[in-house]
Amino acid sequence: MIKTAEEFLEKSDEKAFDLPHRRTINYNIGKYNVAVERGLSKFENLEASKKKAHVIKWRVIENLDKYLPEFESNFQRRGGKVIWANDVEEAQREILNIIQKNNGKTVIKSKSMTTEEIHLNEFLGEHGIESLESDLGEYIVQLLGQKPYHIVTPAMHLSATDIAKLFHERFGTPIDATPPQLVQKARELLREKYLKADIGISGGNFLIADTGSIAITENEGNARLCTTFPKIHIAIVGIEKVIPSINDLDLFWPLLSSHGTGQNLTVYNSILSGPRQPNETDGPEEMYVILLDNGRTNLLAQKEQRQGLYCIRCGACLNACPVYKNIGGHTYNTTYSGPIGAVITPHLQGMEEFKHLSYASTLCGKCSEVCPVKIDIHKMLLLNRRDATADHKNGKVEEVGWGMFSKMMQKRKWMDFFGGKFKNFMLKTFFKKSWGKYREMPKVADKSFAQRWEELKKKLDA
Repeated sequence: MIKTAEEFLEKSDEKAFDLPHRRTINYNIGKYNVAVERGLSKFENLEASKKKAHVIKWRVIENLDKYLPEFESNFQRRGGKVIWANDVEEAQREILNIIQKNNGKTVIKSKSMTTEEIHLNEFLGEHGIESLESDLGEYIVQLLGQKPYHIVTPAMHLSATDIAKLFHERFGTPIDATPPQLVQKARELLREKYLKADIGISGGNFLIADTGSIAITENEGNARLCTTFPKIHIAIVGIEKVIPSINDLDLFWPLLSSHGTGQNLTVYNSILSGPRQPNETDGPEEMYVILLDNGRTNLLAQKEQRQGLYCIRCGACLNACPVYKNIGGHTYNTTYSGPIGAVITPHLQGMEEFKHLSYASTLCGKCSEVCPVKIDIHKMLLLNRRDATADHKNGKVEEVGWGMFSKMMQKRKWMDFFGGKFKNFMLKTFFKKSWGKYREMPKVADKSFAQRWEELKKKLDA
């Protein structure tokens, strides 16, 4: 568990001083910032929209026990099947059962963070099932054997030159191929896969309770192909993604697209309400929705922090975060990176192992400022720190050290007793490596202000 934190520090150190990496990230986030500023300007009253979205998500999360059964009932009414999965293993097992029951050998996937969360590609590969990503960014990182770098833009860390080089090595395209040429090559490679795949797997941006539907938003059309051509469609969606009504999409879709990519609305927005009906010409013969918990109810139990479940996965907080912009997405070593990942991961995967993420923040508040559903992200990070300390998750050495520091700071006589020489010795001995690697360590004065004041008073009185 300490190893996870140590790896984070090592990778952070490496990435923060990787200048080509920072150039690529700053360039890509810079383009995002321009697009988003333009997209947000289209709202007549952005603040009112964000407040309304916050209230809707608050109502849903406080009443999940009402909205989830409502979604299940309405979805089943149209022939869909709902499976509840408590954890990663249960979700994997249920998906494998569906695939094996239908003699499936190939899976085509659209972009989904929940499938990353349950390590689906690796799991299916271990069972001899080919699982191919169809989102271009996801496809690129899959070819590289990497995880998505960003919630919305999986290949944000790569330049057009990097991708051209990858396609040249893998598929023999020209080394100087342009982005349109690379997209065309990907289209040629993927198109037949949609037709031949036995199973289509997707995530879901929203679960719509009153119609029993899942809503998927995308820009490439690959999700529509994944959910239309294969005979079986499986959607894996976190239980927090539910919204009360189809009427709420006119608020959430624009908020998601404007904060995620700067668009007024993404290119393709689909509402799927079960398998193909007798009067319909396309769609799967069977459709399953797997409702994934995997620690979400742990976060739900935290009254002060449960607003972390309001997140609509727009990625805005990642792009605003000065820490993320310097160390990048892979450094976090979690499915959900950046500020929102630092908030929810300790609850999804364990506070002891991932508490360090809550300290990977300047607490500048920019993440909270840009959030489209007004999550107090920086406050949640502080609450995580509080809980880690209260539950004694910080290790004995750290606990004893801060305990001594706290006692010393509360009494002037102890502060003065441990004078400047002792403090300078402590800084040089114990903090030189952690704090002093890239900065000059401060020098504490030999005598405190209070001591010098007393001495001056004595001189004046004399």
